[in-house]
Amino acid sequence: MDDRTAAARGIDPTQAHPARRYNYWLGGKDNFAADRASGDELERHFPKVRLGALANRALLQRATRFLAAEAGIRQFLDIGTGLPTADNTHQVAQRHHPGSRIVYVDNDPLVMVHARALLNSSPEGRTAYIEADLNDPGAILSHPVLHDTLDLKQPVGLMLIAVLHFIHGDGAAQRIVSDLLDALPSGSFLVATHATSDFGSPEQQALYRQLVETGRSDVWTRPRDEFAALFDGLDLVDPGVVPASEWRPEPGAVIPDRSDINVWTAVGRKP
Repeated sequence: MDDRTAAARGIDPTQAHPARRYNYWLGGKDNFAADRASGDELERHFPKVRLGALANRALLQRATRFLAAEAGIRQFLDIGTGLPTADNTHQVAQRHHPGSRIVYVDNDPLVMVHARALLNSSPEGRTAYIEADLNDPGAILSHPVLHDTLDLKQPVGLMLIAVLHFIHGDGAAQRIVSDLLDALPSGSFLVATHATSDFGSPEQQALYRQLVETGRSDVWTRPRDEFAALFDGLDLVDPGVVPASEWRPEPGAVIPDRSDINVWTAVGRKP
């Protein structure tokens, strides 16, 4: 999509967007110059950020497989979908259970354009899309598409993959996660990943704070304790709160140093 077509669809190609920057780091082509410039600047300061993005994406696939193949989850609410790449949530889930139903949510119009064109459900299941913002969980939970697609009386896999760190402010993510989980029944799961500065040097942590304060980074990192608090009241699935690359890695996988990943991960079940 060129800049003129993007503008006609209500997309501002001059402003970097997290979903398109993530797509750039993953090697995709659905991004604009502003997204690449933002990604390149962050990569100059934090050279392993692309490795963290790849580890995060692989975690999404492993966690979805766990929910579908082992935990019996047949419904998924994936908020902060991002641009489609290989093995999206519905593809992994429907591979194990073709009747799985998935609702994708994102606030980038470009994501929705591509999602509707590319994310086709299995004949037995269903895939739907909502353009909404995580900052307004009520709008997501009341959306008719959600209720047409998912049965909120049955367990749901709530996927918040690399999206909560765009909610700025100490404790700000807690309210949003609580609102979403309160609407889901017992037996539902939360899967979340979150950028952190815990493994950086003091100099790197200071640099990141400076980038956020000057508006050059939109990622609000959180320490382990604040991330773990998102799972208060849930039963954590082993191995608990760990970096993305350490959550049930593939057999024989080489585990990178935690300072190369900088992404906390956990999966929890609502009792």
